[in-house]
Amino acid sequence: MKEIALHIMDIAQNSIRADASEITVTLGESVSDDTLTLTIDDNGTGMEPDACRRASDPWFTSRTTRKVGMGLPLLQMNARLSGGEMTIDSAPGKGTTVFATFGYSHVDRPPLGDVSGTMALLIMANPAINITYNHLCEGNRWGISTNQIKEELGEGALADLTIVSSLKEIISQNVAELRNYQPGYDKY
Repeated sequence: MKEIALHIMDIAQNSIRADASEITVTLGESVSDDTLTLTIDDNGTGMEPDACRRASDPWFTSRTTRKVGMGLPLLQMNARLSGGEMTIDSAPGKGTTVFATFGYSHVDRPPLGDVSGTMALLIMANPAINITYNHLCEGNRWGISTNQIKEELGEGALADLTIVSSLKEIISQNVAELRNYQPGYDKY
């Protein structure tokens, strides 16, 4: 995968297939520490220890529709190419946490891509799942969640095309403010 946003979509889809009712995506940027972190945490079915150990093997998949599973191995490869690492913590009935670090300025780190569009799409397409997005930048934090949108705008908010069409822009604007337009950050 060529962008962090595509990794987010792929792993969130794993969470959805694992019957998660809560998915939290946290993207952390620090130019000063030269790190980019990605955490995707869910309360899905989780994995047995053997499956968790094998999850980053491209020839292992729990899906019956294909014989390979490339999402986690590609995330691990991209993290390692940029001087980072990927870990998976999972337990049956407790959910799964995927954590990856990247060298922020490393030439081999994938670009962020359309993270705001990806998060908006995940929230819109899965209104029954509480999807939370947190963005961290140099110690500051901004976040949004499906439940927050429903609490503030009503249960039917995610069926309102006016709100849905604004979601990507709302995420982008708030992340830009969080970054305070500091030099050195990727275009969002």
